[in-house]
Amino acid sequence: MTSNDAAALITLHPEAQAQLFSDARTANSFTDEPVTDEQLRAIYELAKFPPTAANTQPLRILFVRPGEGRERLVRHMSEGNQAKTGSAPMVAVLAADADFHEFIPKVFPIRPEMRDHFAGDPEGREQMARFNAALQIGYFLLAVRAAGLAAGPMAGFDAAGVDKEFFADRNWKSLLVVNIGKPGENAWFDRLPRLDYDEVVTHV
Repeated sequence: MTSNDAAALITLHPEAQAQLFSDARTANSFTDEPVTDEQLRAIYELAKFPPTAANTQPLRILFVRPGEGRERLVRHMSEGNQAKTGSAPMVAVLAADADFHEFIPKVFPIRPEMRDHFAGDPEGREQMARFNAALQIGYFLLAVRAAGLAAGPMAGFDAAGVDKEFFADRNWKSLLVVNIGKPGENAWFDRLPRLDYDEVVTHV
């Protein structure tokens, strides 16, 4: 089976497949067109639905527009990412809330006692927060693409510095910084190879 044959078996419209997956790239430059508050809300309202363990939803988002807050963020980016982060119309800092358990009575009302269990296990709670927030990051990136925007995710930053700068009053742990906007000139690197099905998949 070719990749085209496989794509034909996906019920999502081919144009949507391309927008979300096969044609989408990590953007390295953006136009000056602003990203609106309405677009940001639409992205979250879509990204909030896919699954997390016990529906805990530990992802937290800090949106940073150009200005004083952006300057504070850029100082914590690695040298190769500073210019991209400084010039993007919108930047999201994606973090895991290690106190996600406080919301369990709301998001998992069939077992509200889980809140007390996690309250006594801060190490396990942070591990669970990081894992499930990482799942949600994938959903978030797809939602950005679904909104007709490009995402430039970057792990090259001082996470401890960002946490101290922006999250000193809460138990959020930054995981990824994502530049967001309309792709600019020479935004894409060439598509790099992907592993084939037989290189990745085993059947038993």
